[in-house]
Amino acid sequence: MHANVRATTRTDMTQLIGKLLIAMPSMPDPRFAHSVVFLCAHSESGAMGVIINKPLPDLNLIKLMEHLNIEATEAGRGLGSDAVDGPVHFGGPVETSRGFVLHSPDFFNAEGSLQVSDGIVLSTSVEVLAEMARGQGPAQSIVALGYAGWGPEQLDGEIQAGGWLIADGVPDMLFGTEDAGKWSAALGQIGVDPRLLSGASGHA
Repeated sequence: MHANVRATTRTDMTQLIGKLLIAMPSMPDPRFAHSVVFLCAHSESGAMGVIINKPLPDLNLIKLMEHLNIEATEAGRGLGSDAVDGPVHFGGPVETSRGFVLHSPDFFNAEGSLQVSDGIVLSTSVEVLAEMARGQGPAQSIVALGYAGWGPEQLDGEIQAGGWLIADGVPDMLFGTEDAGKWSAALGQIGVDPRLLSGASGHA
């Protein structure tokens, strides 16, 4: 592995919000195999993030909107309209019936949106889906069901053990890269060739 990849020290942990967690090949939990997680919250109480590269095979956004009785209209199509027939992602194993939308900051709901980092907002209100159905939602978005959660110091320990590498959570990575290529592309951001990673190691 490249020498510039290092374990993250505890003093770095407060800086992880808005970063990408890249699962190492040795990740023991199959639900996180080759996953890329956008970290939305991290504190002494624990951490929370959304997997951004695992589309659900049997669900797309149109079906989700139908389930929520949200009608997609042709009138006023424009901002965000292409996303209406896009995928719905497996966001993580916690609260898998709860929806999360990571999106560009051109949409913000004071009651249901959180500015996580420059260019990336997390919304949990159904209003963002309703606006997307009307063609007036955010220009870029990732819709997910469920999230990844960690208890106090749990994520810290997994990173120290070599389970995750860390990259910048830039909008181009989230919204401009195909799901199938996000894991390799995220590794490329930090100079790691995925072909050189050993599934048996996972340590820097």
